[in-house]
Amino acid sequence: MGASAPPPSHFYPHMSYKQAIKEAYASADITEIPLDTLELRHSAFRDDNGNPTAVRIVRAFEDWNLTLETDAPVNAGQQVRFVACPFEFNIPKFAQGEVPSMDLQIDNVSREITKHLEEAIDQTDPIAVTYRPYLASDTSGPQMSPPFHFTLSKVIVDVFTAKGTCTMNDVYNWPFPNRRYLPAEFKGLWR
Repeated sequence: MGASAPPPSHFYPHMSYKQAIKEAYASADITEIPLDTLELRHSAFRDDNGNPTAVRIVRAFEDWNLTLETDAPVNAGQQVRFVACPFEFNIPKFAQGEVPSMDLQIDNVSREITKHLEEAIDQTDPIAVTYRPYLASDTSGPQMSPPFHFTLSKVIVDVFTAKGTCTMNDVYNWPFPNRRYLPAEFKGLWR
């Protein structure tokens, strides 16, 4: 576990990384800091007022206020707080006949995360996980469009860690070829 850089976009052709994060991963520029974030969502996750909420963590030493994409499931287009929390994951691999999955481990789990996960474990609704990379120099939106969306299962929570397996169940519904050639973009298609 512990991959900090997502795979090249040719492994996931329907996803597009912004040029800035591609350069940050390729150059290891110390002034350009990638921020890996996770968002966990479940129907049981509620704030103190009873409104739907999400658990948001960033792999960093301090909390960050980051802006979500305009079609995010919760708080779309808004700037939200990601709490600093160590976590490890491995990038899902594609193998014939297997659903892509990744192992996820969140360390030093706070009481809030533990409370939310324990509420969700006993229910049948799946826990949704979204991975978004950001750059410290550009918090105006994720550096990947669309972000990775997973379903979390096999969750085990103890005093120190939360572990689980994330799967990409919709991988078989991705279009192939993923690029659509439309007359608006390719003028030569008009007759």
